Amino acid sequence: MTVLDVLCVGETMAVVTPAKAEPLREAEECLLGYGGAESNVAAHLAEFGCRAGWASRLGMDPFGDRIAEGLTARGVDVSRVVRDPASSTGVYFKDPDLGHGARTLYYRAGSAASRMAPEDSSAWVLEQTGWIHTSGINPALSGTCSELTEQLLKHAHSAGYEVSFDVNYRPALWNVEMAGPRLLELASMATVVLVGLDEAETLWGCSTAEDVSALLPGPRHLVIKDSANEAVEFIREPGKNEQMFRVPAHLVDVVEPVGAGDAFAAGYLAGLLRGDEPVERLALGHSFAAWTLGTRADFRPGHGTKPRSYGAKQVPAAAN
Repeated sequence: MTVLDVLCVGETMAVVTPAKAEPLREAEECLLGYGGAESNVAAHLAEFGCRAGWASRLGMDPFGDRIAEGLTARGVDVSRVVRDPASSTGVYFKDPDLGHGARTLYYRAGSAASRMAPEDSSAWVLEQTGWIHTSGINPALSGTCSELTEQLLKHAHSAGYEVSFDVNYRPALWNVEMAGPRLLELASMATVVLVGLDEAETLWGCSTAEDVSALLPGPRHLVIKDSANEAVEFIREPGKNEQMFRVPAHLVDVVEPVGAGDAFAAGYLAGLLRGDEPVERLALGHSFAAWTLGTRADFRPGHGTKPRSYGAKQVPAAAN
């Protein structure tokens, strides 16, 4: 297997979207694509120049073929993907809500990806990757997916890789009472944690980035995304005082918000892996997100490796 800079682990589904910006109930023509939080990150990283892979399970069906072939064409290594003849690939539909983005309708119960389990990772040769990226979607899919996520986090140090964990709370998959404690437990074990301030408020009652930092003192890098306002990174290095950096978000015309959080995660990780300074990698995350907000697709190719300018120029602010 290829040595990777980043291995992204999670479910990817077929996506059905009206060909025009109209509600599903009125659509006569639809487009077939695919999307998933972790594979979106992998695709962005691969385009950026990283050796990115994606690990999961897909059904032995045309949807699985389309996903595997499509990600390969985007430069993502899919050699760690299992094709499961006993389960189907998940599907979701986008129902455009004009003026408000899109509603998503998931049909993923019993999907091939939900059958991922700790034993799957034994075939991934984790020693051949320096970084694993995953999210809080996985532990919501099934008990075995939750066990796999915990295993990846627990064994990171002994296996020689780092883990980034995007909280990515999905209310449609599990309620706050179940998700809150479990996502906090998993996030506390990661090297990098990315979480939206709105998510943190829903899950843990946090109203400020500082509240989240107090709740999650363990991760070396804690990134809090405050929607269209800013992103804040807290850095904890042994023997040093905690550092905090803030970078305002770009001003953009939003076509659709789906996929923007994954794009931010990819941009931030790309900057971190490249050795960018905190303000630079936060700015790169904003740039990737702004680029993706300009399309109805989950993944928008063509960003490049340097931050782009959007709307009114805003000067990053940093505090130590």
